[in-house]
Amino acid sequence: MPDSKSEPGTIVWRDLTVPDADSTQKFYSEVVGWRGRAEADCDGDFNMLTPSGQTAAGICYARGINANLPPQWLIYIAVADVEKSAARCLELGGKIIHGPRKLGAKNFCVIQDPAGAVAALIDV
Repeated sequence: MPDSKSEPGTIVWRDLTVPDADSTQKFYSEVVGWRGRAEADCDGDFNMLTPSGQTAAGICYARGINANLPPQWLIYIAVADVEKSAARCLELGGKIIHGPRKLGAKNFCVIQDPAGAVAALIDV
């Protein structure tokens, strides 16, 4: 996941957490032309690269600390303070699906809005 500072409100990453990341990355390689690069420091998860080599997304195994993440494409939205945004989500009728917890040097959580859509929030 890129760790550059981003403006709050911007989508800074996208990934998919599934039981079989290897087969899933092969599927997307065939369907959209990405190339999977296994990340040794991420327990076998994959960064998906465009044909020109740009990192496009991640595909992760649903195990360990990721076991409870939903099996859907998840966008990560930069926020100034994950804890405050998570609290506000609850106040407005949303749910916390996962976290807040550390993700590298940043805090993140997965929320569900009142309509049922899911997104991740991550500190800028």
